Amino acid sequence: MVAGQRFDDFYVTHFPVLTVQLTAYIGDLNEAQDVVQEAFCRAWTRWERLEAYDEPVTWVRRVAWNIATSRWRRMRTAASFLRRQRIDVVEGPSPDRVALDRALATLPPNQRKAVVLHHVAGLSVPEIAAELAVAEGTVKSWLHRGRTALNAALSTHREADR
Repeated sequence: MVAGQRFDDFYVTHFPVLTVQLTAYIGDLNEAQDVVQEAFCRAWTRWERLEAYDEPVTWVRRVAWNIATSRWRRMRTAASFLRRQRIDVVEGPSPDRVALDRALATLPPNQRKAVVLHHVAGLSVPEIAAELAVAEGTVKSWLHRGRTALNAALSTHREADR
């Protein structure tokens, strides 16, 4: 008999029995089938050595139990991690923040980049010029125009709040 045929017979004979055993251990038929299948895949790669064993099914059973135990540990660790996570409730943005975001959205992209890089990221005019590959005068112009437009938009917002 050829080695592949011997493994096929071994598989057909022992897969159902091991699946029943692992189902009893795991409590889930589909998971047990996956575990036993993985154990048989590992046995196939070592079949020349395993077929010489008195009881190669013992090796496959042990591997299947080890795989099942490893999966259970990973699932337990993941569940433990999820239980430790807390849900942080974050307040929504303030009306001023919403107004600022809306005002920034009305600026042309270059002015918006310059304003954000200067006032939010804290970059200087020369740093912004280098990052955007433009002259410093261009950055100063964008900042001036952007601030002017923001001031007008935010003044309208402040007057609406009164």
